[in-house]
Amino acid sequence: MKHLEKDYTIKEALLFTQRIAQLSKALWKTIEKDWQQWIKPYDLNINEHHILWIAYHLKGASISEIAKFGVMHVSTAFNFSKKLEERGFLEFSKKADDKRNTYIELTEQGEEILLKLLEDFEPTRNSVFKGAQPLHNLYGKFPEIMELMSIIRNIYGEDFMEIFEKSFTNIEEEFQEDDGKLQKKELQIK
Repeated sequence: MKHLEKDYTIKEALLFTQRIAQLSKALWKTIEKDWQQWIKPYDLNINEHHILWIAYHLKGASISEIAKFGVMHVSTAFNFSKKLEERGFLEFSKKADDKRNTYIELTEQGEEILLKLLEDFEPTRNSVFKGAQPLHNLYGKFPEIMELMSIIRNIYGEDFMEIFEKSFTNIEEEFQEDDGKLQKKELQIK
């Protein structure tokens, strides 16, 4: 096998990876603080909220899917899902044709708390949102972060990005803004 010549220097690679690492750490610290403040009134932690979010968008997901899309260990996904089940927010089940995997679904109470959280979202209490506002003011839109999404796609794969995009498409299609609050659209009965 012929050795491919690299088109980057070690110095460039180090500078890039360290830049990403430092920026990611700084950004995560802010995101974590904002996220915890948002969900605190509901006595949820970030993993629990993320599990509710994923279960809502996947409409019945296996624990391994929750772990994969929640970027957490399978035992973490299972343990926090169990706590959510004990609180009445999730139901566990097995499929007749798949006894090996455990599946979870939101209960009515779980969906209610998730919808209430979405309704209570206040952009002005979010540091990342406020940090991006000058870019929105300048360009008329928020950064799409396409390069970062491409990096994540190359690390986690296409199916990860499909679920990522699905959750945002669901928000676009299933929710509307009423009086400055995000609310689920009422089902239209024909």
